[in-house]
Amino acid sequence: MRTGTIASVTTATTPKGERRRQALVCAAAELLLEGGFEAVRHRSVATRAELPLASTTYYFESLEDLIARAVEFSGNAEIEAMRRRVGEVTHRRRAAEATVDLVLDLLVGPEHADADARGQLIARYERSVASARHPELREVQLRLRAQLDELLADVLRRSDRIVRPEQARRLVAVVDGAVVTALGEADPQPRRMARGALLEVIDIVAPPT
Repeated sequence: MRTGTIASVTTATTPKGERRRQALVCAAAELLLEGGFEAVRHRSVATRAELPLASTTYYFESLEDLIARAVEFSGNAEIEAMRRRVGEVTHRRRAAEATVDLVLDLLVGPEHADADARGQLIARYERSVASARHPELREVQLRLRAQLDELLADVLRRSDRIVRPEQARRLVAVVDGAVVTALGEADPQPRRMARGALLEVIDIVAPPT
């Protein structure tokens, strides 16, 4: 049994093995975005990746392990996109409205989001909730959240605002609460609801320098 495990690990680190492993992760990430956690099953992932069914258990310890890697893959892609967006933000004093819009660009997405952007937003909150029930996701989610917090702090500093870690967490909590509430309404307007909530607290949570 031990010999087989070592052989699997060795094969997975070869160029061909790594390509197959990555294909499975990408397939699982696509399924997560399209249908949530229930859509990610051994057969559906293998079919999407155009690989044998046995490959999902050959390259990953369990379905939970595969899902965790898919969550990490999706989360890292989002973080990189956010990092590029933050890199475009100039350093200058901004009024509350302009600062809130930058924060929402980062945490919620564009004002006129298409179906893909809306799906990514929903998937992000699904990952957050799922991590409370699945320990294998918690570590991944904590790493992603730490990177997001750093980017948020950077945006606020570039807007000439005072940033304290505990206050930044409260800011995120305000946005999260507004978004989750909005997503459950008949006509979801998550950015609009989050903007209203954030405008009430931005000068308190992240005051101008």
